[in-house]
Amino acid sequence: MPAPVYVSTHPLIQHKLARLRDADTRPPEFRELVASISRGLLFEATRDLRLAPVSVQTPLTETTCHRIADRVGFIPVLRAGLGMAEAMLEALPEAAVWHLGLYRDHATLKPVTYYNKLPPKPDMDVGIVLDPMLATGGSAIAALDILRKTGTPRLMFVGLIAAPEGVAALQAAHPDVPLFLAALDSRLNEVGYIVPGLGDAGDRQFGTA
Repeated sequence: MPAPVYVSTHPLIQHKLARLRDADTRPPEFRELVASISRGLLFEATRDLRLAPVSVQTPLTETTCHRIADRVGFIPVLRAGLGMAEAMLEALPEAAVWHLGLYRDHATLKPVTYYNKLPPKPDMDVGIVLDPMLATGGSAIAALDILRKTGTPRLMFVGLIAAPEGVAALQAAHPDVPLFLAALDSRLNEVGYIVPGLGDAGDRQFGTA
């Protein structure tokens, strides 16, 4: 059985998603919304990270608290995943960030790797692939294929919006990888865009539409 697909039902995430989809939302607000939703999804995706006890001296007494024991790595798929990674680093600044450059060939809809900043053996226990849109699934699968070769023990995918076709493809290729999403939309159109979706997440973040 494939790993679970978590689609957030949190009211704040759903509220922000409405503005994110709106064609009238300009790049500055769009980037802010990507960041805010990404931080919310990060809390859901990291809820079972390992903890280690740590002694803390409060103003009143010494007490035992906890710190994150897992070494976490964010792997944003360039360029659309950058806004997600920057936001997540605010919540988890100790995480490493390894960049992967992948683009979708519009003729074949297949991913093409043009940049890989992963070291041969990334020093992380949990690798989180970040890509706002899971359309055909090609880029996410390619990123996870690369990460699988590094020997990272745990992998997961965090995205904003997915199509059923992309979810099915990713689960077929990497059945042990859980997915964390803000929305699961209805379908892909004839040119591989998610419907209803929000258009091109990279163009809308960086004003290059």
